[in-house]
Amino acid sequence: MIVEYIRYRVPDGEEFEAAYRRAVVPLDKASQCLDYELSRCVDEPGAYTLRIVWTSAQGHLEGFRNGEHFQAFFAEIKPYVSNIEEMRHYEPVIEKTQPTLFDWAGGAEALERLTDAFYGKVAKDDLVGPLFAHMDPSHPRYVAMWLGEVFGGPTHYSRERGGHAHMVSKHLGKGITEQQRRRWVSLLMDAADDVSLPSDPEFRAAFASYIEWGTRLAVYFSRPGATAPGEGPMPRWGWGAAPPYRP
Repeated sequence: MIVEYIRYRVPDGEEFEAAYRRAVVPLDKASQCLDYELSRCVDEPGAYTLRIVWTSAQGHLEGFRNGEHFQAFFAEIKPYVSNIEEMRHYEPVIEKTQPTLFDWAGGAEALERLTDAFYGKVAKDDLVGPLFAHMDPSHPRYVAMWLGEVFGGPTHYSRERGGHAHMVSKHLGKGITEQQRRRWVSLLMDAADDVSLPSDPEFRAAFASYIEWGTRLAVYFSRPGATAPGEGPMPRWGWGAAPPYRP
């Protein structure tokens, strides 16, 4: 992750803000962009700071600028390039921290206990069991790795298994039904209780939020004719709201 700061001095703030409201439409579609914020200085009228969080400096300078969304973005902000006073990338060195969901859950060992218990239930279930009839014996461990990375832990899944696109590809052509999705969710929540994952409302709400999002994504990509998306960033789940998904 890298943070880009762009500082502007703009006399006509109203038109400038309107231009950026249009510019963030293509920016939102760029997988390299994780977050952004345009702030106006209350002490100096006309002073603005744009903060953009990128996956990396390379993701910004090569991936985004050579990608399909850059031209639409640049067309909106081009009239204000001469108003830029600073444009640099920064790497965070001190941040306010809080436990990740990975740490709060108990780390890799807790997630492996969860997936072992869960797939034990799946194997005995008449509704979702058939989906996993030929499951790789290592599948529970891979899912634990996936959950660990999504919840802020080590990036083992991306490095060893191929990241988000690989996970999505495993659901192509499966034809998962809504009834199967709901049973999957129910069995996982039961398994979370069985292995004593933290039961505080904040953790369970965040955990359930990801599971709801992830299983609905799986159903979407399991439909006839669905194709895997290109390489994109791994989902990152914290204590806040779910990220928007754009098919």
